[in-house]
Amino acid sequence: MLRKLLFRQAPRAHRFLSTQSTLPLLSKCSVFSYCSSSRPEIPPSNSIEHLEDQPTNTITIDRSGLYSAPEHSHEPSTDSELVKHLKGIIKFRGGPISVAEYMEEVLTNPKAGFYINRDVFGAEGDFITSPEVSQMFGEMVGVWAMCLWEQMGQPKRVNLVELGPGRGTLMADLLRGASKFKNFTESLHIHMVECSPALQKLQHQSLKCMDEENTSEGVDKRSLSTLAGTPVSWHATLEQVPFGLPTIIIAHEFYDALPVHQFQRGSRGWCEKMIDVTEDSSFRFVLSPQPTPATLYIMKRCKWAVPKEVEKLNQIEVCPKAMDLTSTLAKRIGVDGGGALIIDYGLNGVVSDSLQAIRKHKFVNILDNPGSADLSAYVDFASIKHSAEEASDDVSVHGPITQSQFLGSLGINFRVEALLQNCTDEQAEALRIGYWRLVGDGEAPFWEGPEEQVPIGMGTRYMAMAIVNKKQGIPIPFQ
Repeated sequence: MLRKLLFRQAPRAHRFLSTQSTLPLLSKCSVFSYCSSSRPEIPPSNSIEHLEDQPTNTITIDRSGLYSAPEHSHEPSTDSELVKHLKGIIKFRGGPISVAEYMEEVLTNPKAGFYINRDVFGAEGDFITSPEVSQMFGEMVGVWAMCLWEQMGQPKRVNLVELGPGRGTLMADLLRGASKFKNFTESLHIHMVECSPALQKLQHQSLKCMDEENTSEGVDKRSLSTLAGTPVSWHATLEQVPFGLPTIIIAHEFYDALPVHQFQRGSRGWCEKMIDVTEDSSFRFVLSPQPTPATLYIMKRCKWAVPKEVEKLNQIEVCPKAMDLTSTLAKRIGVDGGGALIIDYGLNGVVSDSLQAIRKHKFVNILDNPGSADLSAYVDFASIKHSAEEASDDVSVHGPITQSQFLGSLGINFRVEALLQNCTDEQAEALRIGYWRLVGDGEAPFWEGPEEQVPIGMGTRYMAMAIVNKKQGIPIPFQ
């Protein structure tokens, strides 16, 4: 089942740090108000803890937010290592952590993070991504990259970067499809930005890499993909990718895994939702009693929005890492040339309450057994656009357009027809299903199998956006 299959039936659970330097800014902002220092009380809702003022003329110490450890028990703990780690952070801090910090630990904790030590993709994993649906997706992304390379003037050396490559399926399909275009593939140095050692091994296999032995000290081991004779390097972060060359960056289903901060509107304005530990040692949501560092980002996000867009919302998600990453991409592209392609599910506007947990293709509670389910949130494409344009005057932003429009304009219709000419009946059925899932909208009209297995199109759920150097013109197919 695809992530998109789940969106039809998913009930959304409601989910949504403090510096003195933010307070002068807040006092000057006439549009927003934020929670002021206060004490907690238990409201009618059992999921969120609210806070109310309790003024005093004397100096007192408020210990209400401190972690209270449960009574000692000789029974062995059933908590996983990650759960113990999260509770340890909360206990050490003496108070709750942000949803973003919780999300980051759950997904990328070096020892127990969801992505770190397992293969989470495909039918046997927790969710299926577009490259796993059909080879045509990677091939069409390859067409886009080649067209951009031509607009760049066909440079002899180019960095081709993929952020969060999963199993490496997209890049493998891209290289296979482009292998006949020698001038393009010979110009490439592939850089896979991946923090998971387990996924790095899978990517190495997918790209059919051979490692060259190098006995020289201080020289990194060099891998070569036999799919197109292209050198491949792995990095934990984008910052480790060398500068100075034109760069093409692909971010497919990467932004949706970046940690989000959640804010909820209260009587005093926007308060950040945090995660704390209850007396019975389970996790719960609470509201921050005062402005947090992420408050600066919600102020920036609301500044970009139309006032009416914000007024109707009771919850807002902001993703500082997405804003900062986009700024980094835009600055690099502005200086070195090239472009970035971002494909993900999301909205072209302010995102309200979208954070979700998926385990074995089913939605589960976000706080249930952290580390055993994927966490993701809608991508705010409008925020990406504003972040890029503020970061560099030398880039232009195009889109978003739907994935169906993007793939259709690049020729996926012709590609599927060509593939259908030379395949078995079983392969033809798989091609039709894959094609529908990539570009269709809703249930496949041709499906005759079990109702619970009907293919659901994600052609309008996913969107594509490009950030390119202005000198290169408008990229295909955003004209």
